[in-house]
Amino acid sequence: MTELTLARPPAHTQRLAYLGTPEVAVEPLRALVAAGFDVAIVISGADKRRGRGSESSPSPVKAAAIEMGLPVSDQLDDVLSATVDLAVVVAYGRIIPVTILEHVPMINIHFSLLPRWRGAAPVERALLAGDTETGVSLMDIGVELDTGDVYAESRTHIANNDTLTSLRERLVQMGATLLVDSLKQGLPTPLPQMGEITYAKKISTEDLHVDWTRASSDVDRLVRLGGAWTTFRGTRLKIHEVSVASGQGAPGSVDGLVVACGEGAVELLVVQTEGKARQDANSWKNGARVTSTDRLGQ
Repeated sequence: MTELTLARPPAHTQRLAYLGTPEVAVEPLRALVAAGFDVAIVISGADKRRGRGSESSPSPVKAAAIEMGLPVSDQLDDVLSATVDLAVVVAYGRIIPVTILEHVPMINIHFSLLPRWRGAAPVERALLAGDTETGVSLMDIGVELDTGDVYAESRTHIANNDTLTSLRERLVQMGATLLVDSLKQGLPTPLPQMGEITYAKKISTEDLHVDWTRASSDVDRLVRLGGAWTTFRGTRLKIHEVSVASGQGAPGSVDGLVVACGEGAVELLVVQTEGKARQDANSWKNGARVTSTDRLGQ
């Protein structure tokens, strides 16, 4: 059996390729350009329909690359002919084939402290699990997903009021800074990942279904993740904002705006009935004529 030999990143780089697609990958690209790095080519996902209109539109990274006057392609193989020292990968969205990794050295910004939360949804899983700390890792890209050695990392505390949006924005800024600083100083010798391995699978619609038998702290974190929902009189009710409150009763039972959980309670602040605009919870309660006999989750 032939042993694979992947291309190794040089300590110092002059000419880069950048592979990324969604909004979280825009800031690191801008940071590289602002720092004076020569970005020879940007590889991003193909144009596609991103809204209700019929016309396709470029990915956020492609749009940013065009704005900055950078060469951009949706063909991954184009990285082979770009003659670069290194490729930087941030949320590209595709597995990089070994046939390319053998020729182009690649590093990746991953939004967790590896090996915790390998996979597609590291920020979401860290918040949902109640982690008190997370961060970003600058790592080698290996054959297996998120298993590469780590060059550098940066850490941040997860605050009790952090939402997915606030935490993700902070991590993106940290990742951009870590990337630029590491490349300017020269990449150190990477170290193997150490510690317990956990996996961050994508968040499903069912993951966002509120289980009122859980503790109020769990419900609060789910709501701060975004997209939490329950049912009220058989109709889906989105829950956009809550606060942890004192209260007791059967899980899902409602006392004013306070909903009992398996442990503790939460107060509803902003909700949205299916097919309608979001509204403050008090207006919803008055319009729906919520009573003490009502129970969320039914």
